Amino acid sequence: MSHFRSQSWLISRRHALRGLGITMALPLLDCMRPLLAGDKAVRPRRSVFIYLPNGVNTTAYEMPTSGADYKLSKPLAALEKHRKVITPISGLHHPHGLGNHHNCSTIWLTGGKIGPSERNTISVDQLMTQVTAPQTRYSSIEMSNQGHSLAYSADGIQLPAQASPGVVFREMFTEPQGGIAKQRRGLQRQASILDAVLDESKSLGNQLGKDDRGRLEQYLTSVREVEIRTQRAEKWLDTPRPKVEPAVQSQLNRDIAMERLGEYLRTMYDIMVLAFQTDMTRVASFSTGNEGQGPAVPEIGIKQDRHSLSHHNGNPKLLQDLLDSDAFNIKQFSYFLDRLSEVKDADGPLLDTTMALYGSGMAYGHSHGNASLPIILAGGTQLGFKHGTHIDFNLIKDFKGYDKHPGIYFNPVNSKAHLSNLLLTMAQKMDVKTDKFADSNGTLSEVLA
Repeated sequence: MSHFRSQSWLISRRHALRGLGITMALPLLDCMRPLLAGDKAVRPRRSVFIYLPNGVNTTAYEMPTSGADYKLSKPLAALEKHRKVITPISGLHHPHGLGNHHNCSTIWLTGGKIGPSERNTISVDQLMTQVTAPQTRYSSIEMSNQGHSLAYSADGIQLPAQASPGVVFREMFTEPQGGIAKQRRGLQRQASILDAVLDESKSLGNQLGKDDRGRLEQYLTSVREVEIRTQRAEKWLDTPRPKVEPAVQSQLNRDIAMERLGEYLRTMYDIMVLAFQTDMTRVASFSTGNEGQGPAVPEIGIKQDRHSLSHHNGNPKLLQDLLDSDAFNIKQFSYFLDRLSEVKDADGPLLDTTMALYGSGMAYGHSHGNASLPIILAGGTQLGFKHGTHIDFNLIKDFKGYDKHPGIYFNPVNSKAHLSNLLLTMAQKMDVKTDKFADSNGTLSEVLA
């Protein structure tokens, strides 16, 4: 593959192509420094959230020691070369998610309390876009190989996620056919339709009962989200997408069957790196599978989906397959860190200005235990994070767990160790001005330099 980290085609951040009278959106490069005049506010800060469904083989995953001298467990072995830029964290939980496995991925980035009359809340990635969106063509990208998005709007509406690498690539890097004028007409027509829907719905709302009005309002919130994205797309029409060399296009602009899971995951990771490198977006989320299924890994002989493996009932074969699936998925995440380390902008490797959160909203899948979530934070050293240690909120003197099996916690050991504390810390490092997110009770100072 011809690597897109070669930036010979990049000239300036808003390069004026005078002969064509257009503007090209490009990454931050050294040659732009005089224009930036040391203004640190314009330097990209990036965040990516990657979800692994159905928890992990907790007994194999658990690391018995914390601090700088910890030893990575077998499923995490592929991350050894990244030891200085990662922080495994044990013992975090979402209080509202305890005992309810159906909401694991739904509230992973929101910390929301969902009930019969309660809607989800905004996900932290979308909170970040309120700061980053003005600088990029796309406020965020949402991907999921089985269709379940991790992202929720300010009104708690789940945003759509794309499963096909080829579609994600084309939407971001390929100019639609027909030229700008046709694109503009299409967007204006769509805006007119949305306006008509909103106007018609206002009069309809007065004729509905309370429950129907609530459902209608939820629908209209989704319509408004589309309206905002339509307006945003029209504003960027006169800015052509970055040019990507043909070899990279052929590598990324394609569909990949789930039977080749490793290739699929690495392609999605490559697209995210390219999106960050070209500053098309600064926020991304990627669910690598749904809680009710989760992909099998036939390329290493695992034919059962992760949901089936997680309900192992102590079966040694299923436990081994789950461990191997964990290790396989972590290996692909390690590849993503490789790419973020290799590709550079004027501030250095992308990993230095990119926070990557990898993990699951469930720990022990067999009984839906979610009191000690498997979480890995990577990158972002230029944003104020420090790495190289294992942070374990489960290590309390003389504590022996809540189950006959070591490492399986059905109740949080440290009730104050909320995952939302980490999400709040990440949001603040993206320049979100807030001291509270979901059920946070403070920041996670342990990860700060």
